[in-house]
Amino acid sequence: MENKYLIFLGCAVPYRVASYEISSRKILQKLGIKLIEMPEFNCCGLPLDMISHESMLTLSARNLVIAEQAGLNIITLCPGCAGTLKKVNKVLKENRTLKDKINNNLKETGLNFKASVETKHITQFLIEDVGVKKIEETIINPLSSLKVAEHIGCHLLRPKHFIDFDDPEDPKVLKTLIEATGAECLDYMNETECCGAPSVGVNDKVALKLAHDKFKNVKIAGAQALITSCPFCHVMFDTNELRIERVFSEKYGIPVLHYPQLLGLAMGITPEELGFKDLRVDASKILTQVIQGVK
Repeated sequence: MENKYLIFLGCAVPYRVASYEISSRKILQKLGIKLIEMPEFNCCGLPLDMISHESMLTLSARNLVIAEQAGLNIITLCPGCAGTLKKVNKVLKENRTLKDKINNNLKETGLNFKASVETKHITQFLIEDVGVKKIEETIINPLSSLKVAEHIGCHLLRPKHFIDFDDPEDPKVLKTLIEATGAECLDYMNETECCGAPSVGVNDKVALKLAHDKFKNVKIAGAQALITSCPFCHVMFDTNELRIERVFSEKYGIPVLHYPQLLGLAMGITPEELGFKDLRVDASKILTQVIQGVK
């Protein structure tokens, strides 16, 4: 397994969920993965797709060319970034006319897209390139006392014909990775429903209702924490949980963790090193449980 990869942070992670980046770097280091920075990267292009499809393709292709010049594949933390880079790589590789058009746009900066690298979200990378067996070998503090629920999100596995990874209607990957930590991953009603984040700018009442339904079902299942793999899903849940409790006059008390934080705990990395202090919803109860190993 090649152990050097470019890390594509995207726009949201460094500014809104630094704990995701911090914990991801920690667990990848434990797994022997060397991350190479992409200081000249730009937005993946996704936000521009509805305004200018060609601009989206050009921005995304530029990132891919930077990786090609480095001769390294890309790991992303954001499913939207991963999906966009995957999509553009596939579309341009299969459409010579469009590829030539985008390369003409890139020519002014001396760049030329060749489609010689691939992009994977950290979740896909962990399951396919690292493997569950190697992950389990790094576990020194099995989280067998914890019962959690997962939220896979919409973009990690969709659209399937571009992502071609797991089954978006019956996803297994995040549950498998959670179980590798020793924690029990519980099923719950409407598990694959959206977090609500895409609706915030249109109707925040709809967004909060979707997140409320998710928390309600997770609580009914008996989960002690909700595990995410997307920065926007994490922000939707972690930032809004207390607000949702007030709006709907309910109490959840469910901390929302990035998957790398959960894995990091099982690896014996301290909560401080994993960015737990940045979480809005208090996770001290489950941290105490993990430390004491009680059920």
